Amino acid sequence: MSLSHAFLRYTRLTHLYLGVFIAPALIFFAFTGALQTFSLHETTRGSSYKPPAWAVTLGQIHKKQTPIVPVRKLPPPERPAADKSQPTPATPQPTQKPHNALPLKIFFLIVAIGLFVSTVSGLYMSYKFMRNKRLVTALLISGTVLPIILTYI
Repeated sequence: MSLSHAFLRYTRLTHLYLGVFIAPALIFFAFTGALQTFSLHETTRGSSYKPPAWAVTLGQIHKKQTPIVPVRKLPPPERPAADKSQPTPATPQPTQKPHNALPLKIFFLIVAIGLFVSTVSGLYMSYKFMRNKRLVTALLISGTVLPIILTYI
């Protein structure tokens, strides 16, 4: 076996084992990222939408690496102006065409779906074509359980 062949084999196995280990995290981030792209993990001011608790918790883990969702503080009450007789001059705002974020959101949704499908198909191939299925299973379980444990310690 030549040196380049041995290196290629080592690189391929390293890629496979690292990929299986981080696959659960990739699936998690693809899913929660898709939720966040459309703000399904949070409520917005003036909206009647109330996100499910699981979406809020998963979004918090994705963004802040903690399941603890802080309580939102109420905005401070408006202070009365010292002298209301003199109006404050309004600064003219330049008129800008509002940015349509929907096409980019759709693109990122497609990316999240692609990452999800690619990761799941990679896991399928790792079981289909690897002889050491116990090692693949151990890495997959480790990659699933370790972040859960680290989230709660």
